[in-house]
Amino acid sequence: MNGTTKRPFHGIKEHTIMSITLNDQDQLTLRTAAWGAISLMSAAGAAGSAHKVATHGSIALTSATGAIGHVLAKAPKGIKYGKTVAELADQVLPALTASMALLKQQDRAEADNFRSTVIVAIDAAAHTQPSPTVTDMARKITEALNAA
Repeated sequence: MNGTTKRPFHGIKEHTIMSITLNDQDQLTLRTAAWGAISLMSAAGAAGSAHKVATHGSIALTSATGAIGHVLAKAPKGIKYGKTVAELADQVLPALTASMALLKQQDRAEADNFRSTVIVAIDAAAHTQPSPTVTDMARKITEALNAA
């Protein structure tokens, strides 16, 4: 990870990445939100090619730049999204809103970067499998981003 590593009290590891400081939980929230959004798009496009949806969305996330690019370069490990799309949405949509709130507190430009990265990723995913279901899921993701 780019930046310096600090060890604050309570044993929580933090990483300073450019102009923002994100602890491990913050980074997990951002990854869960962004990568989970791609999983939601993939689930919504399952009638077509869920794999293509996931591939195009993943490429967009790993192409991100700035501090957000450093965080999203890796998919979250060990996340249990649930067995249904509803369970996945119950985790991902609040994580999207929480991510935007967290980033707005630290750096408005990185909040905008995160939002545009996720929007580009869901647009890339939606273009591979256009359908009313995929369009509706993209709308729900966008609403969650805008709720913060």
